[in-house]
Amino acid sequence: MRTLILRPSAKLNLMLRVGAAGADGYHDVRTLLQSISLHDTMTMSARRGPLAISARAPGMPAERDNLIWRAAEQLWAAIGRPGEPRDAHVKLDKKIPMAAGLGGGSADAAAALAALNVIWEARLPRRDLMRIAAAVGADVPFFLQGGTAIGVGRGDEIYPVDDVNRLGVVIVKPSFGVGTADAYRWCDEDRAANVDGPGRDTARAIDVGWPSGPVLLKNDLQAPVTRRHPEIDEIVWACLREGALGASMTGSGSAVFAVFAESVARKACRRLQRPEWLVLLARTLSRREAARRIGL
Repeated sequence: MRTLILRPSAKLNLMLRVGAAGADGYHDVRTLLQSISLHDTMTMSARRGPLAISARAPGMPAERDNLIWRAAEQLWAAIGRPGEPRDAHVKLDKKIPMAAGLGGGSADAAAALAALNVIWEARLPRRDLMRIAAAVGADVPFFLQGGTAIGVGRGDEIYPVDDVNRLGVVIVKPSFGVGTADAYRWCDEDRAANVDGPGRDTARAIDVGWPSGPVLLKNDLQAPVTRRHPEIDEIVWACLREGALGASMTGSGSAVFAVFAESVARKACRRLQRPEWLVLLARTLSRREAARRIGL
């Protein structure tokens, strides 16, 4: 018997620029991805019998509909084993909010690939796991790299860049979630109608310690989502009033992240608490820290 404990970490889209949709329905994107310390906990055990997944996560898709199962199927087939995946048990304790743009499902799928590669004694190199991850979901390859990276294409072409400085992060998730397909559809609808984004421009450039200069926190999906959910704008401005260096929606939402000097992030987290918001404290992770959390 062998058991591995992993801590798949959430991600932020420090920048997300959305191009036109291709013939396959996917939009061409350019994004700057960042690992943060907010994480789920996955316990992966070798156990005879069909693959089993148990999770403490209300609303999580059933076994065969979630990304962990899909990752296991892809890896099982890639290593040439017949039938359905087996001989492993996955226990998941979720802390990354769902339908929030934080990549929790993709992070769990990447962690499952890393752990099953060990449990099943597949011994595939990371480049092969990255290829398998891309077949599972567009965000999954990033989580096998972690740290700071540029994503292009569907977001699954990953190019690691220098780690940013260690920064404090406050995550604020409102009571509603946003589906990825909905956010991209709203973006297309607004562009077709030539509709401007609501309210004042909240984009801010922050110093991340790069010689090339600051990074502009800009998400092309934020305005279309905010038009349908004005509370996004309310959260962003609440964060800026608390002294955030910058604040933006991450991914397709609905979570907003705010970047602070690490020394003041905890105080800001306390002051942003609302009954209707889930407010979480985190920090940026280096590539080495993120990889270590999933055993790479």
